[in-house]
Amino acid sequence: MAKSDPNKVLRRLPIIVGGLGAILLFVNRVLTPELSSSQARADVLGVILSAVLILTGLIWQQVQPRTPDAVELIGEEGFVLASDLPQLVKTELAWASHILLTNTVTRSLVVYYQGKVLLRRGILATKSEVTPGPILKRVLETHKPVYLVALKVYPGRIEFDYLPDNTQGVICQPIGKEGVLILAANAPRSYTKQDENWIAGITDKLAVTLNEGVRS
Repeated sequence: MAKSDPNKVLRRLPIIVGGLGAILLFVNRVLTPELSSSQARADVLGVILSAVLILTGLIWQQVQPRTPDAVELIGEEGFVLASDLPQLVKTELAWASHILLTNTVTRSLVVYYQGKVLLRRGILATKSEVTPGPILKRVLETHKPVYLVALKVYPGRIEFDYLPDNTQGVICQPIGKEGVLILAANAPRSYTKQDENWIAGITDKLAVTLNEGVRS
């Protein structure tokens, strides 16, 4: 279920107040038996103020950024590490995944390295095996990240069947030259540039540890 926009009421408040003011002015005008010049001037001023409020509200509907709709990802909470990893690597993966899950919009992540899944954490899909599709292969070949801001609009989303079915956004961040960190968000367009830089820094650190601790 999508979460409601917390700014919805704020954006609509000027329209509501302006409309209410216009209605009250009209009622007051109808119920006034004799209209004085001072009341007429006040009514004109009130109409102008109501119109400005309504116009402001309409503008706010267009220019104020809305919080992307978030969903509850489908799956079970889990933490799965490859059993044959050195303790140092396990500790590093546990630390990195915890940081990403608690400090970014990431709700599920997978570490794919040297053709193996080393880590799955967060909300987990039923399928655990990663079969690289065109997008993941491109990241592995070019060593450049790919950010799919709204996964549902990409035909290539079918390759991410190892992520929760209703994943909204995905970042594929290369880990050195032999792996990829795949992160799933529960809202589209939710990763900021700062998040991307943060993810890249953590992944660079992971690359050093994995290169030293994992052998082909």
